[in-house]
Amino acid sequence: MRMGSKDSLVKDKDGKYVFPLLKDPADYEPCTFPLRKNPDDPKHYPSLKEWLQIFKKSIPSFRNCAASDNSVRDAKARAIEFEAEFLKILIAIEKKPNGGTGLEGPGPVDVIKLCGMRDELLRKLGFQDCFKTIKTQENARSLALLNRVLRQLDEMEESRRLFALLQGVFAGNIFDLGAAASADLYDSSGGTDFEGTKERLQPRPWLIDDATAFAYKWNNHTYRKAIIFVDNAGADVVLGMLPLAREMVRRGTQVILAANETPSINDITAQELEQVLELCTDQTLRTAYQDGALSVISSGSSLPVIDLRTVSRALADEAADADLVVLEGMGRAIETNLYSQFKVDVLKVGMVKHYEVARCLNGKLYDVVCKFDEITAEKGLEESFCSNPQCVIS
Repeated sequence: MRMGSKDSLVKDKDGKYVFPLLKDPADYEPCTFPLRKNPDDPKHYPSLKEWLQIFKKSIPSFRNCAASDNSVRDAKARAIEFEAEFLKILIAIEKKPNGGTGLEGPGPVDVIKLCGMRDELLRKLGFQDCFKTIKTQENARSLALLNRVLRQLDEMEESRRLFALLQGVFAGNIFDLGAAASADLYDSSGGTDFEGTKERLQPRPWLIDDATAFAYKWNNHTYRKAIIFVDNAGADVVLGMLPLAREMVRRGTQVILAANETPSINDITAQELEQVLELCTDQTLRTAYQDGALSVISSGSSLPVIDLRTVSRALADEAADADLVVLEGMGRAIETNLYSQFKVDVLKVGMVKHYEVARCLNGKLYDVVCKFDEITAEKGLEESFCSNPQCVIS
């Protein structure tokens, strides 16, 4: 059944479109956590000052990447200027939490506004893509490992493969230079350790763990068309999301990979993802990409989080008849959209890389989230290969 049509798409005043698979756009609130302490649960909800500290702690990572951007004249001086100016903005917000002169938009700030302020300042100072070199390096490193990862998956019993794919998604998602903890881990280890991260993943049950329900649906149903919102470059998309997309294609699902229109941190853009797919040597991926069973589209976003009321026309068109949405990454699936409702099944997966987010979810750093919202849950869930949460994790 077609969920919408191109003629019924809703456009906002800036020319962006509402994602047509949102259950109720009028009630949609993208930000998962209000950036203020919840008086009913002060233990688990950080204060605005603590939320702003997340952005303060990430400044060195942005400053260092900006300072080494060879495409920008006087990069070091401009990077220092970014550090000072963005810190000034954060201090001003702390003093005037309800907005005011010089602060973006009316009312209290949220994670989308804060990310927008940071990226806007970088671009104003000439840094259009200061993480580009790192993204290119990590894409190349991950592509060199991809075929081995795919062979390992293909050699597994089918009953174990889905959970191995999910583990790969979580392991890849640690490559996040916008979060201070994972950025420090990347710097100290000299890169992304995909296999090591897989081995160190938290055992099940995960922080939010609907993997059993998703596996049951996976085993008993083939989705017609999936929209997958991807996150970071490198191991995240290459070793985590491409294997999952490949498995969906092999099962008969058309897959649309939605990536950023413009650069933000180390998130991959649609153009960069197309280049990655063109370099893949795996025959299944190559054939699917050439035949259109696997394709890339711009989400219209320029941020590491996403407001699904402002997507590209192309994505809105493609999503109209999809029956599965996958949101991946802390920014798109946890900090935004974790509790958002859709007209179709939705899988939200990612790793928690901020202490403050972990607190809100009553978890810990590097916990993982696998949230599956099924629209028409089948009654009488039978025993399946995955009913025991531990049976497929070694």
